[in-house]
Amino acid sequence: MKIRGRTLSGLLLAAALAASALGAGTVAALDTAPAAATAHAATGHTGHVTAGSALPSGDDPDGDGYIPAVPPVTGVTPSDAVPPPAYFHEFQANCSVTHTAPDDPIVHPGRPGASHDHTFMGNRSTNAHSTTASLTGGATSCNAPADASAYWMPSLYDGDRKVLPVGPQVIYYKSGVTDYTSVRPFPKGLRFVVGNPAQSADQFRDHGGWVEGWECGDSYKNVDFPARCPAGTQLNIRMQAPSCWNGLHLDTPDHQSHMAYPVVKPGTNHDVCPASHPVALPMIEFKMAFPVDGDMSRVRLSSGRGYSFHYDFFNAWEDRTLKALVDHCVVGGLQCDTRGYDQNHPERGAVLNADHRLP
Repeated sequence: MKIRGRTLSGLLLAAALAASALGAGTVAALDTAPAAATAHAATGHTGHVTAGSALPSGDDPDGDGYIPAVPPVTGVTPSDAVPPPAYFHEFQANCSVTHTAPDDPIVHPGRPGASHDHTFMGNRSTNAHSTTASLTGGATSCNAPADASAYWMPSLYDGDRKVLPVGPQVIYYKSGVTDYTSVRPFPKGLRFVVGNPAQSADQFRDHGGWVEGWECGDSYKNVDFPARCPAGTQLNIRMQAPSCWNGLHLDTPDHQSHMAYPVVKPGTNHDVCPASHPVALPMIEFKMAFPVDGDMSRVRLSSGRGYSFHYDFFNAWEDRTLKALVDHCVVGGLQCDTRGYDQNHPERGAVLNADHRLP
């Protein structure tokens, strides 16, 4: 299956390396130390984890880095069914920037100021101490009030000036597997990191979530920032998240190995979840636009070069609303907007009312 013209990688995400804390505004890759590897280690990808994952915090009181799903989802066999063709199976959850801070409640929980600077979207309360309970039901900058999830990425600078995306940014929820009817909603409290600030340019380009790289004007597929962007354009990036879950953990010490990208079923062109991660969830795709143009030589991320781009997701959707959108738009094979409405199929109706709430 193709996602926006690109076949998904059949590789599992992430080997784990331990990350040392960075002060506010530091522009550097994370220091690393060996840890347990996953099946994806052979590809050269590394994890993005806490320093030892040993600090007790909110959802992880014993500090071992594992947050179990309660109840776990077991007994699932990855679906290799081929449903009726549907080019689209997605909806949007567009969210505006709320604030910036050198916090990361996934990688550095309970440690304010321990991270490079992040730009946050969605839940307005997100900080180093955020937990599933603190985010749930919170105020949000997303179009749908039921989406109290937290989304964040490294902040972008033009010299010393922080450049923030303006207005709602496009966050797709789509199917990453051929059997789009097998996709189920995220469990409350699921969190993960997509990519790694310490990745090399080659690792960024070969990452399972790569979609076109950095773009502006007529310049596409850039691993690092283009040298120049035409006046009046914006700097854009799109990156997809893994969408197959092991069903057991809401987080793991490397913040990645409980998730995996779909794999290609041998002898076919069909994408399925691997047996190790059999539960198909929505595939998130960030589509971010930064209002910066002209000379790009002074443009950088708080995490380093353009290829250090990565992002975090912490699910705090209201369960009924998320399920309704997933069932109608993803399982239903539609191209929905933020209300769950497909203008090409008006007869199918919308999930949310004009206020982006369930009727």
